[in-house]
Amino acid sequence: MTTHTVVMIPGDGIGPEVTASARRILEAAEAPVTFVERHAGVAALERGADHVLPQDTIEAVREHGVALKGPCTTPVGGGFSSVNVALRKKLNLYAAVRPVRSLPGVKTRFENVDLIVVRENTEGLYSGIENRITEDVIVSMKVATREACLRIAQWAFRYATDRGREKVTSFHKANIMKLSDGLFIEQSRLVHERDYRNIRYEEVIIDAGSMRIVQDPSQFDIILCENLYGDIMSDLCAGLVGGLGVTPGANIGDTDAVFEAVHGSAPDIAGQDVANPLAIVMSAAMMLNHISESRNDENARKSAKRIKGAYNSALEDGQKTRDLGGDLGTRAFTDAVIERL
Repeated sequence: MTTHTVVMIPGDGIGPEVTASARRILEAAEAPVTFVERHAGVAALERGADHVLPQDTIEAVREHGVALKGPCTTPVGGGFSSVNVALRKKLNLYAAVRPVRSLPGVKTRFENVDLIVVRENTEGLYSGIENRITEDVIVSMKVATREACLRIAQWAFRYATDRGREKVTSFHKANIMKLSDGLFIEQSRLVHERDYRNIRYEEVIIDAGSMRIVQDPSQFDIILCENLYGDIMSDLCAGLVGGLGVTPGANIGDTDAVFEAVHGSAPDIAGQDVANPLAIVMSAAMMLNHISESRNDENARKSAKRIKGAYNSALEDGQKTRDLGGDLGTRAFTDAVIERL
């Protein structure tokens, strides 16, 4: 059986715990992967690196083409810049994909939620280009380029077609930011009209779209956003299905892909065996499907299907961590999934 080398980046806070769970489950499912470990974030500094994103971590991902990453701490209002932003820029991981689906045994206000947020991942306000004009004036730059707007639109419509989805909705604020958001929806229209008439397309101003999502998420299928909007909307949508602990994510470029949970490093509960590992486990299943598609490996797809079936079965049987109303710890939930493989 062919095996694929994956770069494991444990991250900070609860990262080492939840990535260890994902690794145990991948091994128990006999997934066709092996791991090389590299570090980023505070964990890298603690190991003597001179930067939160060491060059050997970047080079390892470039060499092997795929990584599974735990959350990394980003200081608020000071300190070092975001590891996630730097990693996406360095590897040109321009497409962020965040599926949001209702899970068996996880009761929320909505049923049968099934939508996907596709986020441009390299520019816009979220890229953090800021300048101090005077002591009391800061300017943040929202950069939009035709190339980046075009390629994320092409990626979203191609993804919709490949996955059998029916509609792409661009969330924007082009009524106010007429140039930057205007360019974003202009390129989305172009791609739709030129190449993907098979997919329905609509545009929604993001504040009205946020209201519509919490009224009835079934109105949407694939939500296409620029960088900052996508970050906010994916977290909002996670709240529809149980929170960030049940929401996976992927950052994909033309040659490399990094899979990660959407949640943060939660240092306040690190080391207490209470963190929910499900989001990173779901991300690992996404990773296997990516390997299956990009490297034509049916064994990877089969392992992903087994893992998904096992965690769905565990949830359906009431085996849940405390954030979902259960009482299992990180290791106990991992055991419950493995028992059902």
